[in-house]
Amino acid sequence: QDQLVESGGGLVQPGGSLKLSCTISGFILGAYTITWFRQAPGKEREAVSLSLGEEFTRYADSAKGRFAISRDTAENTVYLRMNRLKPEDTDTYYCARAFPRRAYGDRWTKPNEYDIWGQGTQVIVSS
Repeated sequence: QDQLVESGGGLVQPGGSLKLSCTISGFILGAYTITWFRQAPGKEREAVSLSLGEEFTRYADSAKGRFAISRDTAENTVYLRMNRLKPEDTDTYYCARAFPRRAYGDRWTKPNEYDIWGQGTQVIVSS
């Protein structure tokens, strides 16, 4: 019953922007850590950005200064705004849920700490 559904992916030119959405249902958004991951074929799943509550966020080095995570609790949605996109950002993007204690500190980058995942949305950055 608890679900996360990603949307907003697509094809964008290098330097462009895209806003992804992760809409949750079946649980209270404010009680959980929500993290965006990304994965390319043959690659390891990579943590991109974390959101907990209304203010606390974390970013991978590759995302700092370009990506911004936010949430609209009333709409049960977590967003990932991606600016100045590069071809290296081409991936399937997933959002995932964790109990805050499971994703605390360095654990936030570990996929195994997350109990529910969305189906993913594809982002292609190409001219």
